Amino acid sequence: MKIPHGHKKTAVMVVLKNNNKFLLLKRKKAPNKDKFTPVGGKLEPFENPIHTAIRETREETGLVLETVKFCGTLVESSPTKYNWICFIYLAEIADVTPPDCNEGTLEWIDFENLLKVPTPPTDWFIYKYLLKEKPFAFNATFDENLQLISLIEEIETRTVFEK
Repeated sequence: MKIPHGHKKTAVMVVLKNNNKFLLLKRKKAPNKDKFTPVGGKLEPFENPIHTAIRETREETGLVLETVKFCGTLVESSPTKYNWICFIYLAEIADVTPPDCNEGTLEWIDFENLLKVPTPPTDWFIYKYLLKEKPFAFNATFDENLQLISLIEEIETRTVFEK
């Protein structure tokens, strides 16, 4: 299905966590090529977000999750084709050996080291809210070069980043 230019694509991200460590995917393709991101992907026709979260986790990691916890949303807007609405889920998992993944390389990253690895600019804020167990509704605006201009957290009605 072709989504018209400027329309939002709908996706999920599943943050796989063990204590203060995150099992992240170093992506080998766009978007966010060579950056560490949670696993996830686009919703299939007639699929709801929670089922997408469980399916994408199984497809990308082989891990079979019984449940995931809904934590918030991330809306990303830009004047380019990069426009998303993303449902963010959390799954507490065992400290497993990172499995093989056809989307890239899975690695455990400690929270303290997240700023030392390349991640999308919005993800640091997501991880901070997750560790504080705070719900969020982030609204991110990017410029034509996909540089983050602003990030507003709409539940608290506060700007958490502004360029």
